Amino acid sequence: MQKQAKNRASKLLTLAAAARWAATARRRGRRVVATNGCFDLLHYGHVDYLSRAKSLGDLLVVGLNSDRSVRQLKGPTRPLVCQAHRAAVLAALACVDAVVIFPQKRATRFLAAVRPSIYVKGGDYRPDTLDPKERAVLAEAGTKVRLLPFVKGFSTTTLIEKIRQSLAAASKGG
Repeated sequence: MQKQAKNRASKLLTLAAAARWAATARRRGRRVVATNGCFDLLHYGHVDYLSRAKSLGDLLVVGLNSDRSVRQLKGPTRPLVCQAHRAAVLAALACVDAVVIFPQKRATRFLAAVRPSIYVKGGDYRPDTLDPKERAVLAEAGTKVRLLPFVKGFSTTTLIEKIRQSLAAASKGG
């Protein structure tokens, strides 16, 4: 059990450490794949997405929005799970090689530091809907952008709504 906890902890990197980690990987000829997101209430759709992202290269680094940036993106009731716990769950996945918590709303600094070979986003994005500053950083690094379709029926927002409806029905005796 201690070995697993140590392995998870070793995957949690600061931005500076992630930059060094990715640079070392590139020097060794490894393709670094990056993605980012909130990953609040990790579910099957997330795990499938991350596994498919990893399959595009050799190493997968996940940029994780901090609690503050999740609130900026999703509203005052989110995240449901704090950043430390979200990072630990992501780090426990075999397909994830590194996790970096970043405080900004956008992943621009994360992407500039990691300079991935491939950047992966979910099917709700199109190349023209990516943040312009993120696109500029990716273009400067020569990063390929890949969009992966979502697994239908899996969404944190949908799960939250189902929970709310179940609680409302239970409180009405239904």
